[in-house]
Amino acid sequence: LEKKYDKAYEFCKKHKTRIRYVIYGILITAYLAALITACILNFQRALPLFIITALAIFFICWDFLTAKYEDKAAALFAPGKRYLEKQWFWLKWVLCAALLITIICWIIFDTAKRGSSQLISLGGLVMYVLLMFIFSKHPKRVAWRPVFSGIGLQFILGLLILRTKVGFDMFNWLGVQAQTFLDYSDTGAKFVFGEKYMDHFFAFKVLPIVVFFSMVMSMLYHLGFMQWLIGKVGWIMQIIMGTTPVESLVAAGNIFVGQTESPLLVRPYLPHITRSELHSVMTAGFATIAGTVLGAYISFGVSASHLLTASVMSAPASLSISKLFWPETEKPTITVSSGLRAEKSESNNLLEAASQGASTSILLVANIAVNLIAFLALLAFLDSALSWVGSLFDYPQLNFENICAYVFMPFSFMMGVDWEDSFILGGLLGYKTFFNEFVAYERLSKLIHNRKSGGSMYINGVKQYMTVRSEVIATYALCGFANFGSLGLVIGGLTSLAPSKKKEIAAGALRAMIAGTVTCFMTACIAGMLTVPVLEFPCHIFLGNAFNSTDFPANSTKLFECCQQLFT
Repeated sequence: LEKKYDKAYEFCKKHKTRIRYVIYGILITAYLAALITACILNFQRALPLFIITALAIFFICWDFLTAKYEDKAAALFAPGKRYLEKQWFWLKWVLCAALLITIICWIIFDTAKRGSSQLISLGGLVMYVLLMFIFSKHPKRVAWRPVFSGIGLQFILGLLILRTKVGFDMFNWLGVQAQTFLDYSDTGAKFVFGEKYMDHFFAFKVLPIVVFFSMVMSMLYHLGFMQWLIGKVGWIMQIIMGTTPVESLVAAGNIFVGQTESPLLVRPYLPHITRSELHSVMTAGFATIAGTVLGAYISFGVSASHLLTASVMSAPASLSISKLFWPETEKPTITVSSGLRAEKSESNNLLEAASQGASTSILLVANIAVNLIAFLALLAFLDSALSWVGSLFDYPQLNFENICAYVFMPFSFMMGVDWEDSFILGGLLGYKTFFNEFVAYERLSKLIHNRKSGGSMYINGVKQYMTVRSEVIATYALCGFANFGSLGLVIGGLTSLAPSKKKEIAAGALRAMIAGTVTCFMTACIAGMLTVPVLEFPCHIFLGNAFNSTDFPANSTKLFECCQQLFT
């Protein structure tokens, strides 16, 4: 038996590659057969699986052909590249003029169709770019290609997602799927905390989502999917914007992971990057949110599709603003993307990766919980102290939110929200900047709930909720880690990864936080330009008033939309 076993072992060892291919072939054949069967039975039901399979086949073929024929393809297109380089001087001016005319025509037609509210958002976008240029570290050294291409890429992404039916439906579908997927964490929460776990909503409903999502991300990292996806997004940004491989990869990583995790993708290269690249790495972290906390914000009742859109749109914008606020003045040492490799998972198998992901989230969950306890307690104390100071001057309504509202009100208004709503959004931006985005989104969720419940818009002269458009803009403006609490986190995290860059990290962190904040504001401006106005009033109140009147209500757009919404 031992001899036969050794013989079989040697045969398998000798032909292991062929055996592996045979097993893969059988599994792929079985999967395709199952997919075809599902499509025959009900194609509409199997459509998501069909699209995912088609995309997977496309990218596998793309990677295979790129690896095998990259040099031949480069040689084939080399004459065309040389010709473009020779004619680029006048060609770039033609392209810029055509782009400018297109934008002007679009603004004219869009304003004629949808009103002038979008023009304020456009003005805000221009204002933020000018402010970043005026306070730039080296205004004379600004390279405008990454700036304009980043804003252009941000605008195109917003246009595809918010204005086209395919893009809107796709991200809406992704939002619904994300919500459904995250709801599976309820099973674990119910088992551990009991049937009444929803009585303590934040502790037993929201925080388990962070644990669940952290485990899933760890498993995807082990499989290599996240590294592959981040690498592809980073490569696209690098080609379009002309940024370096390190900053492009980190910016792409920040769409999916947090500001302290994304630099781990390029850990070996951090000691060798320039000051401008380091600033870009920090700005990308401040301008986006981690996938692990995305689920928590969705559970608050904030729109999942808008949160996903904000995460994607802010990535190229962060590089754009970073290169405007701190232009490149040194020669980057890491310029060849083929030499850049993202770090692999340290787990030995998938189960270990799942366990490590869940264990890693303990610190994150504890950090979220203790920070919220501390910040909300501090906020209550500040409000009480400010109210006491205000009462000395017959103004007991003075609180932290009011002060922040007045400070951030101009910035809120320039994003495109109504003047009345800009005061509320200003307060939310204050919470986000001086405390964290958890507190801000928790307050926003209350405003959304007030609107949906159909209560009075004003109580004692104080507005209780915003319009739907203002809520959408607020969702984009708050979608980032740019706050003073994260400032210490970034300095500590990056210093541990690159001790030789300690002084540069400390010197550039505050500028990076400001750049990250402005990036979120710009994303909100573009959302304000592109958001299609929706029903701005509670339908049940309108229908109640309409049908309680003595006369049958006259046909109107409001009545039709409410009836259609109710029917759906």
